[in-house]
Amino acid sequence: MAEIIIALLSLTGTLGGSLGGIIISSKMTNYRLMQLEQRVAEHNNFARRMPVIEEQIKVINHRLEDLEHEERA
Repeated sequence: MAEIIIALLSLTGTLGGSLGGIIISSKMTNYRLMQLEQRVAEHNNFARRMPVIEEQIKVINHRLEDLEHEERA
């Protein structure tokens, strides 16, 4: 009878440890996915703003060229 109780306790401990490890691993994976999604969102925001910034730089360069031509004249 003692062997059966020891076997059941061992089984319970093994299952508890395995399930605990699976749950913790799942939580960690979800956390890392959320962090990755935030980084991707930041990158996408930057990628959307970049063409606007490039256009603004073109406008600034044209204004500078106009000012340089006015200064020379």
